[in-house]
Amino acid sequence: MSAALLFTFVIGYFVLLLAVAWFTSRNSNNESFFIGNRNSNWMLVAFGMIGTSLSGVTFVSVPGGVGSANFYYFQVVIGYLFGYLVIAYILLPLYYKMNLTSIYTYLEKRFGINAHKAGAFFFILSRVVGATARLYLVISVLQIFIFDKMHIPFMATAFVILVLILLYTFEGGVKTIVYTDTLQTTGMLVGLVVCVIAIIKTLGTDFSGAMHMMSEKGYTKIFNWEVNSGSFAIKQLLGGMFIAIAMTGLDQEMMQKNISVKTLKDSQKNIMSFAVVIMFVNFLFLVLGGVLYLYASAHNINVPGDDLFPTVALSDAFSKSIGIIFIIAIISALFPSVDGAITSLTSCYCIDILGLKKSDATEKAKKMTRLKVHFSFALVFFIMVLVFKWMNDKLIIDFILKFAGVTYGPLLGLFAFGILTKRKLNERLIWTVCIIAPLLTLILDMVSNPAWYEAKLHMKLGIDSLSAATFNGYKIGNELILINGIITFIGLWFISRRSTSHEMDLKMQPV
Repeated sequence: MSAALLFTFVIGYFVLLLAVAWFTSRNSNNESFFIGNRNSNWMLVAFGMIGTSLSGVTFVSVPGGVGSANFYYFQVVIGYLFGYLVIAYILLPLYYKMNLTSIYTYLEKRFGINAHKAGAFFFILSRVVGATARLYLVISVLQIFIFDKMHIPFMATAFVILVLILLYTFEGGVKTIVYTDTLQTTGMLVGLVVCVIAIIKTLGTDFSGAMHMMSEKGYTKIFNWEVNSGSFAIKQLLGGMFIAIAMTGLDQEMMQKNISVKTLKDSQKNIMSFAVVIMFVNFLFLVLGGVLYLYASAHNINVPGDDLFPTVALSDAFSKSIGIIFIIAIISALFPSVDGAITSLTSCYCIDILGLKKSDATEKAKKMTRLKVHFSFALVFFIMVLVFKWMNDKLIIDFILKFAGVTYGPLLGLFAFGILTKRKLNERLIWTVCIIAPLLTLILDMVSNPAWYEAKLHMKLGIDSLSAATFNGYKIGNELILINGIITFIGLWFISRRSTSHEMDLKMQPV
């Protein structure tokens, strides 16, 4: 397929995004940027969050993983549902009661400034790495199938894409992203459905026939009851639950959109509607993976999992329209996760690290500070994408979940300790606990899964025998984040003391 034709549609898509951004960012201010003036439509937020949650990694890596892991990923998705219930009925009421702009302000009210800074730091660290990993994966796909053929270097591609994202987010922020995410989620879902239908038709069958063929291959297995496996059902369900709580409910990017909705009731409707739809969409991605592997088997296609979808969609076996739909779908999957990340990181750094809302500076000066931070994070994203290019590892989804398990654990522990206990922390030791807990968790995971780290580090760690002796074959999976949160919680208990009910009432007053 012509690279020039695909490039034309990429440019056209960006022009549409810029038009939406111009329309929605008129008369915007800092409140528009940070929380959309608390006037976002809950249905638009719920729909747009689908694109933010899934991203280009889901679009490429989830289907690509079916060949080796069947439908086991759906165990994690089921766990998400339980996590979203906790978000809707425990976390959101707390955020609305305290009238928060940044959710990490809760940690300051509850435990002091060190807890606030620690929460913001771990969010920034995790979101920078996670978002740039997603960005790298999709840029790599675009590079291989479009820009390499036009002799445009990877660095130029990454730079231009980030500049374009800046152009439609730097002014309107959340107010703009609520609408652009809705547009992009539509493009992604339409592309997903069309590609599934097109591949099934090429196989000469219908949906039920394709499901039967996948079942015969063993692809449709959802539950894994092998206790020592990294994809054991109970571990995946628990891991999914706490991944959802941490990566949505304790994540400023996701909650920034939720608390931009006017009322708590509408925000709860938003999160539960999102929870139901996201299960269906993830299942459809797994179905896509199944039919892709059926097609690859029938046509002797042998490529890495993450390259399978683009290789098939952009092959000459399909019409040009399928290739165009795939490109639009994948960039639609990319941008909700990147534009929201840059915006939420800007908000978090300005509010939580710089204390911009408490500043006596003029609105104009605050806006200038916000713009400088926004552009700085775009530069950080550019550098990180080049680092991932240097690493040259496109098997990203397992890396993102692993890194989230290490970095979101302190957030999970801090919020859990604040909500479940009435104890007061020794502020001077909060950072110590929040650093030691992830390090201990990382060591446990390395001992449990030495092969994973050896593959990533390209070196022999020599701890296989230690793993066998310590864990008796048990491999830590997505429950890593829960283990990290528990270690953090225990550490916080040791540096805490009792707090009176009067102290607690004063702390929980609206910000």
